[in-house]
Parts: sequence; C-alpha cells; structure tokens
Amino acid sequence: MSTKKNKTDGIEVALNSAIAISGVILLGFLYSFSQNQLHDGVEIKPTITYDSSQPILAKDIYIQNPVEDIKVEVLNGCGVSALALKTTEFLRTKQIDVINSDNADNHDYKNTLIIQRNENVKSLKKIVESFGMYLGDSTRIKIIPDESLGVDVTIILGKDYTSFAELNNYISAKN
Repeated sequence: MSTKKNKTDGIEVALNSAIAISGVILLGFLYSFSQNQLHDGVEIKPTITYDSSQPILAKDIYIQNPVEDIKVEVLNGCGVSALALKTTEFLRTKQIDVINSDNADNHDYKNTLIIQRNENVKSLKKIVESFGMYLGDSTRIKIIPDESLGVDVTIILGKDYTSFAELNNYISAKN
C-alpha cells in the first residue's frame, strides 16, 4: 500500500507544482496587463505636415469642384485617335460626369451631334455651353429619348470638332 500511496503522493506533488507554476505565470500576466492599463507615459502627439507631394482625398477634390449631376457618353465619330478620351478629360474639367467614352457606330460624322436622351434639359444646356454652342442649333442638337442608355446626353464627335475653340485649345495643349 505504501507504494501506491507514494505514487499518488508523487502525482499530487507534480499537479500541485504545475498549479503553482500556472498561478505564478497568471500573476505575471495580470501584473503586466495592469501596468499597460495604468501607464502614464509621455503622450506622443502626431504631427501632420501637408505638402504638395501628399495625395489629396477624393472627398476634398469633390468639395472644391463638385461634379454636376449630368451623365454623359462621348463617342468618337470622326476616327481621330483618342479624341473621345481627350474630350472626356475636357468635360471632366467642367465637372461633368462622363460615364462612357468609346467609338461611335462609324467614323463618317461630319458634324458633332449632341443628343438629349431624357427630360433633363439642364444637362443639355450645360453640355451646349461647354462646347460654346447655342441651344437653337438644330443641325448639331437633337432630342432622341432613350432611357435605356442610362445617360442624359450622348455626344458624337464629328469632323468639325476643331470648330469648338475651347475644346480644340484643350486638345492642342494635351498634344
């Protein structure tokens, strides 16, 4: 019986030792945690310097230049390389939201067409002003409703795109 008691005494001692060591480790964690929570160290104040090399948030750009609630598609109808892209950039400088820039169905358009796609006349006026046209120009301004396109205005750039002074100056400056 004494061998059995010695074995159980040995196991009890090992378990008690393990519990004691775990308790000491737990007390160490509690002490460390309390020191981190009560730390009254030196406060580090972040310094932010703004210089032109730092990126500007899109929100800040929008606040400075809000985008008009006009959805436009620009189509290249004369075949001049990258004309739709450059016109898109031009319109975006005017805070106009160009949602599609592509080639037209063909490149044989002699005149630039501005096509009103819905009842939003304000958008048509803004586009016409951007191109330096007048609203009564029936050879260039058409009203062909098509809500399925999801745009207010479609612009098809014709071979006469150079007749729009501001657009032409912008494109020339980009080249």
